[in-house]
Amino acid sequence: MINKEANPVEWAGLMYELEDASEHLAALIVDMEKDPEFDETVLRIQLGHVFSHLNRAWHRRDLNRDFVDEEWTNASKFPNDLEPI
Repeated sequence: MINKEANPVEWAGLMYELEDASEHLAALIVDMEKDPEFDETVLRIQLGHVFSHLNRAWHRRDLNRDFVDEEWTNASKFPNDLEPI
């Protein structure tokens, strides 16, 4: 796994993905609690956004460079080397 000292730029990218996921998840919770009209469509979109950040964080954990354009879409998908528990 990359680390802050050896890969500061890549570490910043990893932290960005985790922090953004956290912010979006917190906003999702607030939106769900305050909006009685909140529906599954909005949940699907917002959770998809959160998952994209988390998935990219997982894919960045060993990457000592940024994603190239072709990798971005695949890195946003749920990883096939991580089992949910």
